[in-house]
Amino acid sequence: MNPSLLLAFWGVTVLLIVVPGPDWAFILATGARDRMVLPAVAGLLLGYLALTAFVAAGVGGLIGRSSLLLTALTVAGAAYLVRLGIRTLRNPAGPQVDSHHSPRSMTRCALAGIGVSGLNPKGLLVFLAMLPQFTDAHGSWPLPVQLGALGLVFVGSCGLFYTGLGFGSRAVLAAAPTLARVVSRVSGAAMIAVGLALLIERLRATG
Repeated sequence: MNPSLLLAFWGVTVLLIVVPGPDWAFILATGARDRMVLPAVAGLLLGYLALTAFVAAGVGGLIGRSSLLLTALTVAGAAYLVRLGIRTLRNPAGPQVDSHHSPRSMTRCALAGIGVSGLNPKGLLVFLAMLPQFTDAHGSWPLPVQLGALGLVFVGSCGLFYTGLGFGSRAVLAAAPTLARVVSRVSGAAMIAVGLALLIERLRATG
């Protein structure tokens, strides 16, 4: 694989990851509310690995070209984000968490992360639009292998950034319970807003 294309893709990947979005909101909310960073990050990465596999296998292209399938994915993803947001708003982090709230298990946190990244239709569209631009049609690696390698670069970069974000924010929020509650509520509201925005945007596209 062309090293310059790989490096260029990594640069674009970093820019995409550092922009706040549903992944940020999920990691911040989970770190503040459930005190579980690694399971949440692992779930996000598994979701993106699934998207990588879909794109490399050509399944992503079929979904991207099907209005019905893309709409169904958008509705599912939007509903999931809204549900997580409402749950976070109803049970925000705070001084009373230990006595009134039982944090989710590691498995549930990981599954929630898979839902956030794996059901995000924008993530699929980004993969479909971005990954092919950094492949080499005349390269020695087959196209699916190139797409898979690029996807792994994205997943690895996500893992490093979100692990740092999660542990960093958790350390800060643990020392400031009131701030933890505020961040938890803002993160919950952000997930609801993103979910509704995805749904509205898709309805406009199909209308």
